[in-house]
Amino acid sequence: MEPEAGDHGLAFRSLHSGSGEMKLRKRKSTLYVNTQEKRSQRGGLLGESIYLVLFTVALRILNCFLVQTSFVPDEYWQSLEVAHHMVFSYGYLTWEWTERLRGYTYPLIFASIYKILHLLGKDSVQLLIWIPRLGQALLSAVADVRLYSLMKHVGNQEVARWVFFCQMCSWFTWYCCTRTLTNTTETAFTAIALFYYPLEGSRSVNRLITFSLSLIIDRIFFGQWTLVQFNFLKFNVLQNLGTFYGSHPWHWYFSQGFPVVLGSHLPFFVHGCFLAPRRLHILLLTVLWTLLVYSMLGHKEFRFIYPVLPFCMVFCGYSLAHLKAWRKAALSFLLLSNMLLALYTGLVHQRGTLDVMSHIQQICPRGPDPASASVFIMMPCHSTPYYSHVHCPLSMRFLQCPPDLTGKSQYLDEADMFYLNPLSWLQQEFRSNASLPTHLVTFSVLEKEIRAFLTSGSYERTAIVFHTHWPEGRTGSHIHVYERRLPGSVATGGSEL
Repeated sequence: MEPEAGDHGLAFRSLHSGSGEMKLRKRKSTLYVNTQEKRSQRGGLLGESIYLVLFTVALRILNCFLVQTSFVPDEYWQSLEVAHHMVFSYGYLTWEWTERLRGYTYPLIFASIYKILHLLGKDSVQLLIWIPRLGQALLSAVADVRLYSLMKHVGNQEVARWVFFCQMCSWFTWYCCTRTLTNTTETAFTAIALFYYPLEGSRSVNRLITFSLSLIIDRIFFGQWTLVQFNFLKFNVLQNLGTFYGSHPWHWYFSQGFPVVLGSHLPFFVHGCFLAPRRLHILLLTVLWTLLVYSMLGHKEFRFIYPVLPFCMVFCGYSLAHLKAWRKAALSFLLLSNMLLALYTGLVHQRGTLDVMSHIQQICPRGPDPASASVFIMMPCHSTPYYSHVHCPLSMRFLQCPPDLTGKSQYLDEADMFYLNPLSWLQQEFRSNASLPTHLVTFSVLEKEIRAFLTSGSYERTAIVFHTHWPEGRTGSHIHVYERRLPGSVATGGSEL
């Protein structure tokens, strides 16, 4: 078809302007635009804006230093304590390690950090405590950024922004994400893995690789081939011996655990479940499946369901994205409620068991005689950290509580026998003054019961450590430190804390 004459004139006139210069209309192909967008998305760190990454890292580092409380014993006894034993050849390995229920892969990460610090001559107790936690904070920051990137890919910029907000202001994430818990690492890796699988349909064989590496590491440290995953499954599921450390009704995760972990995010999570697109329902099914599976076990803890919390933040983000008139009120409510809870649990609740370790550090012998001081921690087993938070070969002892693996019908561990009659137990255990420890650590509620023992052993209170813990029960609200003062002896230090 021939173009009409008018078309030629129009085309000719379009090539000229009033000034006589030629102007060409610029066009960008779809391929060029998509390429530019992908390049811009890859800019910075982790494929995101460098400012977003630096903000996330800075906030998680602040998060790390504003969590100065204790949560559960495993954050020390199954990670840092094992690593300290691996590198410095002293430390306490709990019964799980003699029964080969735990693997060395996770503690090896911290052992590597300890070894580097030792080789550099920088293995001070404070660095041994904080460097592993800072490492967890950085890993959690990577997970936060990856969750944001995922939501930009499967949703849009606005949804990603609100999911990121929900993730960063979650009180339970703030409380846990810098702790040296396997649950913390599992949660971070889960959020990172979501960026690649399964929402994009990609598959990887890295987990085969990971399983083989775990077998090899355990073979080296146990001295024989050990499948700790099966041993752990057998103990906690097939034999259900985990109930020795407490049991809850089947509905506990639905009625208490999950609502507490979500906190004030709960109504937004429920709202978001009705708004999220169908392709994200697999995340909701994963949350429900996890709650159902863990509900079948007698022993339940809040931290066990922590890995599904990033999934829940996705639905909370969709809720905020659809709120228009009420969004400012919702944001203020979420920020204020989570901030107050995060600061309380991070700075006040159960901090005494960590503060008392600072006092024990001062007891460490400085001279050539390491046996000149000894500490007996008369508290429920694993209440405090141990050598990983002291870092000196101080003689220490605590009330032990391994589960019964022999099938006895009436079984009491050492801690249970102690609390049946503390005074009688102490008098039988320490019949001679020569065997008395130089320092005692216990909760304040026991002082009246064991006062006769303290008097006969010439113990004087040297420190009071605040320890908020409700309900008080047999733990009380303070931890007392007692030092044995003999005529002519010099105090090893420690004033009222």
